[in-house]
Amino acid sequence: MLIQKVKILIVEDDPDMAELISDLIEAEGWFPTTAASAEEAALVLSRETVHLALVDHNLPGISGRAFAQRLRAQTDIGIVMVTAAGSAAERVLGLETAADDYVVKPFEPIELTARIKAVLRRINPALKSEKENEREPEAAALQLGDWVIDLKKRRATCTAEPARTLTTAEFALLEILAETPNAPVSRAQILDRLGAESDRYIDRNVDVLVLRLRRKIERNPDLPRHIKTRRGKGYVLHTDEVEVSP
Repeated sequence: MLIQKVKILIVEDDPDMAELISDLIEAEGWFPTTAASAEEAALVLSRETVHLALVDHNLPGISGRAFAQRLRAQTDIGIVMVTAAGSAAERVLGLETAADDYVVKPFEPIELTARIKAVLRRINPALKSEKENEREPEAAALQLGDWVIDLKKRRATCTAEPARTLTTAEFALLEILAETPNAPVSRAQILDRLGAESDRYIDRNVDVLVLRLRRKIERNPDLPRHIKTRRGKGYVLHTDEVEVSP
């Protein structure tokens, strides 16, 4: 069980939905607080410590996406978009701009709580249970060319000048590949982890996301050394400590 006193902000203008999500949050032993708009949420954040925000896409006034972007610029708390907008393109856009994950209404309670747990664990390993910490080995820093990737602290540092940064979606992709280095990860697995539906439109977006990450990580994106394509299998991550065949 996750540690107690985890505060989750629910930004939802539908009172019935807000109550439903609050009940799910309380059932997991977390502490919910609600806001019906981005303006109300900003007031909550100014006076309370929040670990994760569940943000509805369609809010009155400032949109959920705009609020999430503003929130991401000001803080590193977890952000999960909760929306009725089922478009795969919308979800990828949300992940690229601000959100750590996406849940589409109607959702199963177990899906929502599982995604919240996953984001909480990524943003703060201390939120894992003792058994999980015992079972999971320490994540070492990875050296990828001019980059040092600290998976435990969820930090990507570029040592080159000018320094570059990774978007939320780019780092999420890197984390997925780094969980099984030197082994292929299929598009379907990447899509599942990103919370997107597997269709042709999204498949192409995964390829675009890989291309963008290569342009930032690889010294020669046309001849990638770290993020390679395994034909028919998916993508493979190699670190500088591993011998890589051309």
